Amino acid sequence: MPKVKKRIRKIPKFESEDQEREFWSSHDSTDYVDWSGAKRVKLPNLRPTTRTISVRLPESMIERLKILANKRDVPYQSLLKMFVADKIEEELHSSR
Repeated sequence: MPKVKKRIRKIPKFESEDQEREFWSSHDSTDYVDWSGAKRVKLPNLRPTTRTISVRLPESMIERLKILANKRDVPYQSLLKMFVADKIEEELHSSR
């Protein structure tokens, strides 16, 4: 029995990432993309999207954080991210 080629629909134009995200959360990509010729790729330098936030911390805590960061030879904001990431993982694993 011969394979019937599926008709590929045209991907609509999106005005924002939010609009595109909403679209793909409710549509199947196989209706819009021919995946038969797809190849697996590695993106070694891909970094997660970040967002700037404001966190009010006591001056003394920031100074102590800077001392710890200096001992590890890393920027204090990077050290803070590491501490937060570690605590999130710890909490998620302990709540199971």
